[in-house]
Amino acid sequence: MSKRVIIAGGGTGGHIFPAIAIANALTKLNPKTEILFIGAQGKMEMEKVPQAGYRIEGLDITGFNRSSLIKNISLPFKLISSFFQVKRIFRYFNPEAVIGVGGYSSFPVLRYAQSIGTPSFILESNSYAGKSNILLGKKATRIFVATEGMQRFFPAEKIVITGNPVRNDITNSNVSREAGIAFFGLDPEKRTILSIGGSLGAKNINEALYKDLEEFEKNDLQMIWQTGKPFDARGKERAEGKNNISVHDFITRMENAYAAGDLVISRSGAMAISELCVVRKPVIFVPFPYAAEDHQTVNAQNLVNKNAAIMIKENVALQELVPAMIALSKNDKQQQELSNNIGKLAISNADMVIAREILDNLS
Repeated sequence: MSKRVIIAGGGTGGHIFPAIAIANALTKLNPKTEILFIGAQGKMEMEKVPQAGYRIEGLDITGFNRSSLIKNISLPFKLISSFFQVKRIFRYFNPEAVIGVGGYSSFPVLRYAQSIGTPSFILESNSYAGKSNILLGKKATRIFVATEGMQRFFPAEKIVITGNPVRNDITNSNVSREAGIAFFGLDPEKRTILSIGGSLGAKNINEALYKDLEEFEKNDLQMIWQTGKPFDARGKERAEGKNNISVHDFITRMENAYAAGDLVISRSGAMAISELCVVRKPVIFVPFPYAAEDHQTVNAQNLVNKNAAIMIKENVALQELVPAMIALSKNDKQQQELSNNIGKLAISNADMVIAREILDNLS
């Protein structure tokens, strides 16, 4: 029996890739499921979702700009406009369920769905819920969360603890370290650092690596450096002539990157953490301190408390990040402990649990 489902949200890979994982699980469980994505015009979901084989509609909407209040003048008008766009989409697609995965494009979609009685589902990937999701959670059918203790944000009877969906090409990867290293043209004999500052890059991580780049060669290390587009040109210029540094604005084949990396530098968004748990990599987290309610620091601290990761605060990253990574690269015992402990937190079937719960609520 066919089902029509809208998946709304995006903005970053941490929202988009879990959404695609849920879509894949839904179509695996019920091949007749019709899926339509709704995202924000100009954001990366408008490119990544079609690449995954799904249709997407873009809303003319932006989020609240914390750095420049004057840029928020048009926000109420864009929000009202987006509701009219959502209404039009609902009229022609007529969804039986809506899933919000985070990002500002998910709010008007779920809000409209709830206003007309369409079942709505929320994926709250972080350990500290966002304000929009808290508001939407009051009328949601089910709320999928990654961790325990989320009843302080949502009605307890609506919560389902699932973990976060991880891409199939990562959970089911059989890429060897040698193949991963070869993919990036590096030396299999050298210990490899993977720096992933998120799909949009991480300025302070990049600046720290830029400053101390020679230290990697001095310590017989090599690095796969995902810079994000804003830092790409500077990173490539800085790494020119250095055979031990492979620079990329965005890594599409993350299964190869995780296979190649012996140690990882990363932001501590919920999805990055979920992937690192699955691949069991020793990691130094540099939380983005301006994320809502500073949830990235909360995410990282949860792992530090379990001796499953190291955390360097952004305000000291320029001085401390590279020395900390070099010290970790020389401590095999600590690497093993971090790898074992982060691996214990892995959940690899969240996408199927979420998809089954959604379909069960529609039958």
